Amino acid sequence: MPLPEFDEQGDLPVGVHQATLDEVLTRFGHGTSQRQLVTAQLVRIYELARATGKLLRFVIFGSYVTVKPAPNDIDIILVMRDDFEVAECDAQTQLLFDHLRAQQLFGASVFSVRPSTALLATVDEFISYWQIKRDQSKRGIIEVRLEEAE
Repeated sequence: MPLPEFDEQGDLPVGVHQATLDEVLTRFGHGTSQRQLVTAQLVRIYELARATGKLLRFVIFGSYVTVKPAPNDIDIILVMRDDFEVAECDAQTQLLFDHLRAQQLFGASVFSVRPSTALLATVDEFISYWQIKRDQSKRGIIEVRLEEAE
């Protein structure tokens, strides 16, 4: 099922929309040079997270998944398996799990969680929270379907 059209505010409709990485790149990965730069960082982060073998879910939210022509960064939630250990990763991948360093080096706000340590009752509730914008309204976000995003 293709991603839905934007609403009148330029956001995806409220909900967690499923898409392959290719669908995300086709829909959001072109346009301004800034959007293309952010897209390259998205792909880099995705590849590093997948290479751990411990990635359960990959969620994209924020201005990247809107009509904004030049998003400042990419906002990502990495849901990792409970047996994931940052210390077992190579040095570059470890940086993904340091929020401030990820912002500096990857131009991304990366949030990670494990099912056993979710801040809310469930991982789904944690993910759903990120639909809330600064003005307290809601917008849609995207979860990349991992099994189809090779």
